[in-house]
Amino acid sequence: MKSTGTRSYRSPLRQSQAEETRSRILAAVGAAMAESGTGEVSFDRLAVLAGVERRTVFRHFPNKETLLEAYWTWLDVRVADRTMPQTPDDFCRLPPEAFAGFDAAEVIIRASLHTKSGRDMRLAQLDRRRAAFHAALAPALQGASPEDAAKAEAIVHALYSAATWETLRDYCGLDGRAAGEVVAWAIGRLLDGLAQNSSPTTIPTSVSKKD
Repeated sequence: MKSTGTRSYRSPLRQSQAEETRSRILAAVGAAMAESGTGEVSFDRLAVLAGVERRTVFRHFPNKETLLEAYWTWLDVRVADRTMPQTPDDFCRLPPEAFAGFDAAEVIIRASLHTKSGRDMRLAQLDRRRAAFHAALAPALQGASPEDAAKAEAIVHALYSAATWETLRDYCGLDGRAAGEVVAWAIGRLLDGLAQNSSPTTIPTSVSKKD
């Protein structure tokens, strides 16, 4: 006689409702950060803003680290279609769109720069960001010395960042898209310069001699 195992069944409706609840909670994170003025997020306030029970918030996000990491990922896809680079060309293509998206989420982006919760949120993504930048830049830096490659990677991190977006807005009066264009131009010049410096010197195949 064959034993019958229990098959789990996940209701599409229930799954859809769970995703909707999760999205409401994540959307409320931004509202809570902006409302607090300090970027701090209270789970009690988050539940009120999301229109759910406190225990529902903890069911989706058992601690603040999980919540903030999920929120940063959720926000990232709403800032632009894609912000993380995959090729050298992306560093000259993505910044204008990404920085324009920062304009649309200005309060949250500034909170991410100047509050503990924001710093925690950014640090949770740091390893992923470093790995993506390193892989995307590798083809453009393969001819550079290890020292030059490390310096170039560091300055590209600094340029393509929310901190640079904020600096160009506040000190140069540029909107996000214009600031992103400046960053794209600077990174393009940097990579072009490294490519030229790492190109082998052309040696003439023939030398004309005087009689």
